[in-house]
Amino acid sequence: MSNFEIFWNRFTNPGTFQTVLEGLQNTALIAVFGLLLGFFIGCILATIQIIPQENVVVKILKRITDLYIAIFRGTPMMVQLLLLHFAVFISVKIPPVAEVSLIFGLNSGAYMAEIIRSGITSVDKGQMEAGRSLGLSFPVTMVRVVLPQAIKNVVPTIGNEFISLLKETSIVSVIGLCDLTRAFKAIADSTFEYFVPYITLALIYFVLILIVTVIIRLIERRFKRNEKRS
Repeated sequence: MSNFEIFWNRFTNPGTFQTVLEGLQNTALIAVFGLLLGFFIGCILATIQIIPQENVVVKILKRITDLYIAIFRGTPMMVQLLLLHFAVFISVKIPPVAEVSLIFGLNSGAYMAEIIRSGITSVDKGQMEAGRSLGLSFPVTMVRVVLPQAIKNVVPTIGNEFISLLKETSIVSVIGLCDLTRAFKAIADSTFEYFVPYITLALIYFVLILIVTVIIRLIERRFKRNEKRS
């Protein structure tokens, strides 16, 4: 029996295939919700970073923001996952996927903050001044005028962050959560044949990332068409 046949017999086993589907679902959920949470956190942090430092409260918030970004960008994702899981969430009863999504979102927020900040700075300053001159407050002008333009400018970079999150989900098996990597590792361990399972795993990740890349390009084209119409 060839290595591929050994793998295929194990892979098509109902229990094994169900585990792979569960791993695929968990991988997708963690990446998607991690990105959404990271985007939300990033918008808040980026806004704080560009607020004029006119009082002590803003200065303190900016220092906290800088510290947050420095910590999450300056330490490995694996270390953050292990530390938060075993030291913080070990006594908190929440679903494992929600926990890991939260951890990934906290990490992504630090990167998204810099991505969105760069997008905001790429928007002409006259946009903010125009909004304020119309009587809009700073937060309203930021949300309704500046942020939509900033996000449009950084769609490709946000897409790259999503791809990074998708690939980084392969580490969640270290805390016992079933993901794609854990599912295929189980197949390899049970058959003592590692090449075919891991090649198949790599191909699945490649296809997922290819799909994400196509979606990102379609979104970019949609934005460009809207710009031409306007």
